[in-house]
Amino acid sequence: MAHGHWRDVAHAVGLLAADGAVSSTIFAEMSALASRTGAINLGQGFPDVDGPAHLKDAAVAAIEAGHNQYPPGPGIPALLDAVAAHQRRHYGLEADPRTEVLVTAGATEAITATVLALAGPGDEVVTLEPYYDSYTAAIALSGATHRTIALRPTSEGFRLDPADLDGAVTPRTRLVLVNSPHNPTGTVLTRDELGAIARAAVRHDALVVTDEVYEHLTYEGVEHVPMATLPGMAERTITISSAGKSLSFTGWKVGWLHARADLVAAVRTVKQFLTYVASGPFQHAVAVGLADEDGRTGEYVAGLARSLQRRRDVLCEALVAAGFAPVVPRGTYFVVADGAGLGYADAVDLCRDLPDRAGVVGIPVSAFCAPGGAVAEKLRSWVRFTYVKQEATLAEAARGLARLRR
Repeated sequence: MAHGHWRDVAHAVGLLAADGAVSSTIFAEMSALASRTGAINLGQGFPDVDGPAHLKDAAVAAIEAGHNQYPPGPGIPALLDAVAAHQRRHYGLEADPRTEVLVTAGATEAITATVLALAGPGDEVVTLEPYYDSYTAAIALSGATHRTIALRPTSEGFRLDPADLDGAVTPRTRLVLVNSPHNPTGTVLTRDELGAIARAAVRHDALVVTDEVYEHLTYEGVEHVPMATLPGMAERTITISSAGKSLSFTGWKVGWLHARADLVAAVRTVKQFLTYVASGPFQHAVAVGLADEDGRTGEYVAGLARSLQRRRDVLCEALVAAGFAPVVPRGTYFVVADGAGLGYADAVDLCRDLPDRAGVVGIPVSAFCAPGGAVAEKLRSWVRFTYVKQEATLAEAARGLARLRR
């Protein structure tokens, strides 16, 4: 790669940091606020309890068995087989575990390596907006241009307008990066919405990258539809997921992707110069979980989804009682809520006041939007909270939020 391109990339990342000052620092600021004030941190989306005991036992067994050195670059064979079996069992998708699956250091590395491998200067990458914050950095590092499609709050959750696809997906579009179930809004894209995205991608010969890390965490029977299951999309889709969310082991950093062999080879070429390999013994434990030969993992995940639905309801009810206007999520473990009813036009100010006023920390939704853009302005008074905390913790948060009405 030419030295000039690296200067362009460095410049792009520098601009990103300068223009997105709130986005790049608000997470650290809110976590520091929680630590300093003792407030309940509903800003960071990680569980406060571990996942299944039998998978922890499997990780210990892998360590004791000596699986502590570099694993194979593509991932250990048992995990590659388990990912392929998972795709077949849940979605009817066929994958050759040796050529069409790749293990990564969490889904974030999979996304970054995919963007770096498949997009570059002159290309455009389209995402939904709001978007997970690492997407912008990966796109900037690739030298591609970031375009977005707005998700808009409605009584049926955050929805996209298919008409917006015409302006966003163009002949310059190389990748359409789709996150469903969606962080931060908690929406689950419908089959019709995904179909509209698929048709736009086919029309302009773009690839689709899907971030499906919350694939098993949907509520009230809402269906998660993988893009790769739509007609004609298996060959055009790079499907990404991980063990962190569904199995509640975010620190293990075991992710994977599934795509046709030439795309996997391209991503693997980049991935080997990022982490090279990661999570050795944890790959063995996740393989046990995904294979799920005794059904215990499936029981855990189903129970987790039911529990999260209850906890979602606890938090949403508390937010309404406090004066927020939440949009009830249908998946993930996040809820976004409009704080304008509390007298705040800017959620950054609200989030800075919440620890003292309510003993709770959240994240302004503007941190997940292009700085100064139309979506950031539209959602300026909105806050993201997580409910992936113990019910006792959420009950305490509800008591704190109730103080906002006094």
